[in-house]
Amino acid sequence: MRFVPSKSPVALAVCLLLPCSGAFADTGLRAELFTAYETPAFFAEGRDPFLQDDTQLELRQRARASAARVSGRVDDALPIFGGTAKARLLSLIAAAEAGGAGYDAVQHGARHRPARAPTRMTLRDIFDWVAATPGQPHAIGRYQFIPATLRGLVRRSGLSLDTRFTPHTQDRLADLLLADAGLARFERGAMDRRSFMNNLARIWAGLPASHGRSHYHGVAGNRATISWASFERGISAIYR
Repeated sequence: MRFVPSKSPVALAVCLLLPCSGAFADTGLRAELFTAYETPAFFAEGRDPFLQDDTQLELRQRARASAARVSGRVDDALPIFGGTAKARLLSLIAAAEAGGAGYDAVQHGARHRPARAPTRMTLRDIFDWVAATPGQPHAIGRYQFIPATLRGLVRRSGLSLDTRFTPHTQDRLADLLLADAGLARFERGAMDRRSFMNNLARIWAGLPASHGRSHYHGVAGNRATISWASFERGISAIYR
């Protein structure tokens, strides 16, 4: 799990993974960290009427990759995909944070898991689950939001607690964390790439800092799940 013991809005953010068009080696540490809800609505070839077509495709691709890992075929590449630079960046972060579980990831250490897949829950459902299961990790979703981070982001976004934790909702909340990391400054050239990457690593513990390890290495089991070299190649491919 990715626990960040800090009062900073940036440092409170925690963890997840996803993929655009390119391949970058990773350390192969992700599979043991996250579990997913392998229900037909999310991991079968059938179409979920609640999700948009691009999300359908992404979930099917992720399901195949997850099945390959289960069958013993280890994918040594980190896929990145998305229609915009920000979408590709989020997919890279998701790859380090959630692995194949994607939007329905729940930190593996959670002994008492939600009764439903995260994308089928409302924000209220998630906070109720957290309150009902103390003493365990609660990182959830594609970006492995921990409760304190999620509460802060919900307040900032103005979302109702009855909002469903859909892929769109998760991406919207992650956008706030990208802003905290200085995405706008980076994209207009006011921040160098290395500084921006280190800012991202201060938010998402699955990403390595420039010294090669997670900023939170060893804290509550945190560690970087991709190498700095892979992180650099990914960012370079997104922002040429």
